[in-house]
Amino acid sequence: MRVGLILMASGFASRFGANKLLAEVDGTPLIRRAMAAYPPGLFQCAAVVSQYPEILSLAEERGYTAVPNPAAAEGISSSIRLGLAALVGTDAALFAVSDQPWLTVESVQRVLSAPEAASGSIIALSWRGRKGNPCLFPREFYGELSALTGDRGGGAVIRAHPDRLLLVEAGTERELLDVDTQADLPPRE
Repeated sequence: MRVGLILMASGFASRFGANKLLAEVDGTPLIRRAMAAYPPGLFQCAAVVSQYPEILSLAEERGYTAVPNPAAAEGISSSIRLGLAALVGTDAALFAVSDQPWLTVESVQRVLSAPEAASGSIIALSWRGRKGNPCLFPREFYGELSALTGDRGGGAVIRAHPDRLLLVEAGTERELLDVDTQADLPPRE
């Protein structure tokens, strides 16, 4: 199965108060940690969608397709549309957020290698039955995903097709944690 990656990095991080993707966890910026969890070699094609020139530049340096998002103010739906447009010849798209500093490549690979993925299921990383990110959507959902507007993401498509969702357990609960505010960052040592 040919899977494309859409690493979404366009948010305004209003609750954080700054571009949180440049904030460091254990000395490494969140965006670099995300790129380490989603190496481009795992995918048919790998796109990073961002409104930030420094993140787009880093994406190109690391072998991703850099996709500028001038409509970031519209919400997550703009990143979804732009990301899907950048994926050519894929059977499925893995949508990923850039603010899960403890996510591992191993858990990403669990989602990619879930046997249900070939059967057309939506596959999401989870912990004890609680859905998290990333989420893998088969090509048949690209139209629905592209039709989303505003700050509505893939969760709206999942809610419309709950019978198609299958969960794959992460290695640890911590991998699903994301950084929304400064308080979510671990204390500096």
